[in-house]
Amino acid sequence: MSKPFIIDQVYRGQDYGQNRLPRADYENCVFENCNFFEGFLDNQNFMECTFIDCNLSNANLMNTTLNDVAFSRCKMMGLKFETCNEFLMRFTFSDCSLNLSSFYGLKLNQQVFEDCKLIDVDFSQAELNGCSFKNCDLQRAIFEGTQLEKADFTTAVNYTIDPGNNRIKKAKFAKEGIEGLLKKYDIIIE
Repeated sequence: MSKPFIIDQVYRGQDYGQNRLPRADYENCVFENCNFFEGFLDNQNFMECTFIDCNLSNANLMNTTLNDVAFSRCKMMGLKFETCNEFLMRFTFSDCSLNLSSFYGLKLNQQVFEDCKLIDVDFSQAELNGCSFKNCDLQRAIFEGTQLEKADFTTAVNYTIDPGNNRIKKAKFAKEGIEGLLKKYDIIIE
């Protein structure tokens, strides 16, 4: 049984935490001020969709397709992005709170994170080559065996990245953030 195809629709102020979003293929749809808290977005397909001011915290993303999806000013805490369908996975985050979320082992090259809180986020074993972390707070974010070549951290804050356990060739860092690369040595930088 094929899912319905929904295109160019706008959803405002809907609560999908209690009432499940109808299973469908959504293309070029806008979800504004919608609640998906602890909701079920599993096995959904979102293509070229936009989520604005939504709460997606702790939502089930199992086998969800996120293809060219933009998230703006969304609360997205505790999401397990590695459970999504990785085929054609592409998204951007602007002014979002992604605390306690996980991108474990994903290939996210060239992804954009802008003005986001990424506190306690797990990026272990992920490919983040060429990613941008513009004005992001990466406090206690986990980078372990992560590929960060040509990633841009010049305006990111509070990161701790061990150059010995991650590939950081040609990644960009600001001088003010150099302490985050040397933290394991327990040295004092003045």
